[in-house]
Amino acid sequence: RTVRRCLRRGAGAGPGPQPLLLEFAPGPGILTRSLLDEGFRVVALESNSDFLTDLKSLENSLDGQLKVIHGDFFRLDPLTKGALKPPAVSSEKLFETMGVTAVPWRADMPLKIFGIVPQHLERNRLWRLIFAMYECSSIYRYGRVELNLFISEKEYTVLTAKPGRSKIYQALTVLAQLGYEIELLHKEPWSSFATSLKNGGLAIPKTGRLPNDHLCLVRLTPQQNLFTGGLKPSNASTFIFMVKQSFAKPKSRLTDRLYSWSLDNSDKLLKALEIPKNAAMYNLYPEDYKRLFEALQNSDMFAETFFHDEVLASTRITN
Repeated sequence: RTVRRCLRRGAGAGPGPQPLLLEFAPGPGILTRSLLDEGFRVVALESNSDFLTDLKSLENSLDGQLKVIHGDFFRLDPLTKGALKPPAVSSEKLFETMGVTAVPWRADMPLKIFGIVPQHLERNRLWRLIFAMYECSSIYRYGRVELNLFISEKEYTVLTAKPGRSKIYQALTVLAQLGYEIELLHKEPWSSFATSLKNGGLAIPKTGRLPNDHLCLVRLTPQQNLFTGGLKPSNASTFIFMVKQSFAKPKSRLTDRLYSWSLDNSDKLLKALEIPKNAAMYNLYPEDYKRLFEALQNSDMFAETFFHDEVLASTRITN
């Protein structure tokens, strides 16, 4: 009920009288049925063939309100040649099937997506979404697609961390807060989702220093004003790796980092940006990183090629 209420807010994004929702990993279709009862048109993207028969049966019992596709949301647009084999999926074909066309970045959101992010490689999956959003690739070629995701409380804590908390304020934090409006919709105890272990305990991912007692339903809405100033999809990879490299040593001083980037006039730059000379990397706000990047873009002494090899290598790994 909470999920339906949260997704219902502003639900007029899809074409036609029924709002459109892309659901990934629906499994046995429990939430799918609830969403259908609530009046959504649902495209269900399921990678596990064990669930496809029942989902297809449900699809056939309805009058076009449900479309079931064999595919994996986190295998959209892999860097491979030739025809894709399920569960790999082309976002172009997927969006064509849904009848969703591309809109300008600053326009209304063309689609809502709902799903539970698998705990295996959860951080990697979040990073892939970050890359796609900043580069306007994959699902984000169609505009500011809204994500409604169940993620672990541990990762939610990282996404919403404040500057100065060196253990949890990370590159992912900066990029997520700068790129998305992050809204916590609901917290659900693990017991509602997790399977039991042989010893009777719950299969809850272990974490050392961060709370992880819940799955968190989080709405990630891309910021309308993300691509203003000098940040563009064409140079977003460089920006991402500037941030990532800054957090290689989060307690290092910004002046030292600027010197390593071959910028000799760092004092003048920091004064213009109103950033203290002794500021550490983990003390900067997300907006500071964007302003810093835009200033560096205008500096003749900044060697963007410094990041080139790392950008290429990490892009291959991410995909």
